Amino acid sequence: MSINASTLQMPQTIPTVSGQKTDYTKMQNEEMGQKEFLLLFTTQLQNQNPLDPMENEAFVAQLAQFSQLEATVTMGDKMTNLVDAMMGERMLQGSSLLGKRVSVPGGPAILRNGAAISGIIGVPNGADNVEMNVYNNIGQLVRSQSLGRQMPGDVTVRWDGLNNAGEKMADGAYRIIATVRSQGEVTQVPISTPDIVKSVTFSAEANDLVLEVASGGTVNFSQVKRIDAGF
Repeated sequence: MSINASTLQMPQTIPTVSGQKTDYTKMQNEEMGQKEFLLLFTTQLQNQNPLDPMENEAFVAQLAQFSQLEATVTMGDKMTNLVDAMMGERMLQGSSLLGKRVSVPGGPAILRNGAAISGIIGVPNGADNVEMNVYNNIGQLVRSQSLGRQMPGDVTVRWDGLNNAGEKMADGAYRIIATVRSQGEVTQVPISTPDIVKSVTFSAEANDLVLEVASGGTVNFSQVKRIDAGF
């Protein structure tokens, strides 16, 4: 005689080792774990007909199920430990970015002491012409510069901190936008500009390091195009 979930008449409550009672109906609505499997297995043995006990094949099959369950639980614990270790290692690596300058896509260009600012744009199909436009914090155009034809790939642009009249601009936040002309089409492409990393966190959802920069924005580490020494 074999006993399974369809033939076994389970009591509504099952005594536990501590003498307390467990609501089996509630247990059925939860995911079966190692303890629940053992409880079901031992209850089957206790409620079997002694004149027609469980067949050896069924007994061995349920033991095999238990072994597989135990191995799965153990593997899950090891994977969790591995993920935690990898996250710790990535955070340790990310700490080396503190104080460094990273290129932030679409971020502000911070002019400091009149020093030139370099940025990166991506033109995967190349461009017949790239025009760099620099705007101040109230949206006024202060500098336009044609960079000419560009080959496919990443293009480094550089603003020397001067306006169209050749005058040095005041320190502060600016925005650099590239206008790309390619195969008769004109598009605006965001420029990745450098900013200082202030903090590093790990996003489990994105499975990536998230860098907070001095301008207040954030960028995923996978989006960073360039890393430079801090000021």
